[in-house]
Amino acid sequence: MYAVIMAGGRGTRFWPRSREKKPKHLLDIISNRTIIQETVDRILPLIEPEKILVVTGKKHARALMKQLPAIPSANIIIEPEGKNTAPCIGLAALYVQKKAGDDVMVVLPSDHAIADPVRFRQVIKAAAQKAASGDALVTIGIKPTSPQTGFGYIEQGDSIERRTTEEIFRVKSIREKPDFQQALEFLQSGNFYWNSGMFIWKASTILKSISRWLPDLFSGLTAINETLGLPGEKAAVRRIYKDLVPISIDYGVMEKADNIFAVKGDFGWSDVGSWDALWEISAKDENGNTFIGCSNVISADSTGSLVYSPRKLVALAGVKDLIVVETEDALLICQKGNSQDVKKIVDILEAKKMNKYL
Repeated sequence: MYAVIMAGGRGTRFWPRSREKKPKHLLDIISNRTIIQETVDRILPLIEPEKILVVTGKKHARALMKQLPAIPSANIIIEPEGKNTAPCIGLAALYVQKKAGDDVMVVLPSDHAIADPVRFRQVIKAAAQKAASGDALVTIGIKPTSPQTGFGYIEQGDSIERRTTEEIFRVKSIREKPDFQQALEFLQSGNFYWNSGMFIWKASTILKSISRWLPDLFSGLTAINETLGLPGEKAAVRRIYKDLVPISIDYGVMEKADNIFAVKGDFGWSDVGSWDALWEISAKDENGNTFIGCSNVISADSTGSLVYSPRKLVALAGVKDLIVVETEDALLICQKGNSQDVKKIVDILEAKKMNKYL
């Protein structure tokens, strides 16, 4: 069994800490370990370092090698440009087949938080058993606790079997990010799960699915496969990637396929997608405040706020539900509940060509 960790993206919702040169997964946001290190730590008891592949961009490859010394440098797969998750996963599947002939690959985002790693590995093991038994596309569903509009949703079909202690059900449908009313209906029905973005399947199974649903991508992957291990591999990947259409694996394959199964992931999951999400999973004082990496904070009659400030004294007086993030060259202040809008700040910085802040 192989692990494929997708370490792309910029983590714009974690600005000003997350920057182009050092995105979210390379930062120590949750603990004193970086998020990518925690992701690898979680899977290591199940999969040895030699079978862990990390897909990233050229800009971050050196930093990843430094942070993950146990992972062989040959296992750091470099995409010449980001094309969303379907090309990333397809490319990784080629490498798995080259190394193992055919094997189960556990595809993981690099930037999630998991409260119970032991339980996580139990669920992954059951999903891998299902994936190994046939042409099944397996994902992990998270029981929703609120009508989130930032996640995709999985609709449960018939419960079909148990693997070890885990119930595996057929997926009736996969839905894109809904509006609030639809998300509320999903929550109230009790028949929907959040789409965690974790996938388990054999390399041959996902490549067969790509060939059916994304034939242009499969054609590009076939051309890349002919060059793997040869002197012209890197040049071929660069040339072919230029013409690939960016598309997610959810939209390109999972929403169309009929061989999808899911395991319930009850291991304390967060996608840590924003400063709000970090507040949700972090320890809080008696007033609901979270102080992360702070050198000195004084709080008077202030509640429900998150502060990150390793350099300066921060004083809160009579405020409620604020997010305050200080770095060497920037200060973010926003209302808690609106931290998804931090991406708009990044968009404005890009439009104004204020690149030193990106």
